[in-house]
Amino acid sequence: MLKRHHASLNFTCAEMRDSEQSSQAMSAPEELVQQVLSAGWREGLNMACENALPRYDPTAYNTILRNARPHGINKSGPPEHKLFGFTYLRLSNQLVEGQNYVNFKTFVDRMHANLPHDPCVDPVAPLQRSGPELTIEMILQAAQPKLEPFPFEEHTDLPVQGLGGIGGGEVEDPTGGMGGEVQQDPTGGMGGEVQQDPTGGMGGEVEDPTGGMG
Repeated sequence: MLKRHHASLNFTCAEMRDSEQSSQAMSAPEELVQQVLSAGWREGLNMACENALPRYDPTAYNTILRNARPHGINKSGPPEHKLFGFTYLRLSNQLVEGQNYVNFKTFVDRMHANLPHDPCVDPVAPLQRSGPELTIEMILQAAQPKLEPFPFEEHTDLPVQGLGGIGGGEVEDPTGGMGGEVQQDPTGGMGGEVQQDPTGGMGGEVEDPTGGMG
């Protein structure tokens, strides 16, 4: 399928060695890379690789170089089997520090077989360092909003009222939406009849008009 659609296959773990893996995992990344690359080359695919983990040591670089040219350099022409491309993961502060950067530059030279750029082999010339086409002032100006936001009212016209700060739920209207005052239950919700105050709310004792005869 890949050959029919002129696709390339990029595989990972190009820097891993079997001896670096835990024996409990029963992992064999070297054999896996060899198997995948061989299957692709047999089908005439352009095979590429990348490293799975950030590595800056010669051991990892040498493993990648071996996978890039399994049979080494062919002085009479291009190698029969070689990687079409390689993706290095990844640029970081640690990569460009001290010996790590020296190792990386050597690795890049070895990937090119210590040869300078040859337009007959690679027609794409190295890109020259370019200056910024946009100044920081132009970028900041372009980032300014072009339109003013729509005006918003300070408060909503349908506020949630009567919550009383309890629970945040809705409070039912005890008048059933009819309005007016709500009379409290003088029995305290206990039910029963309510005796009127014979003193008319003035307080004091009330004499028995029957003289206690009932």
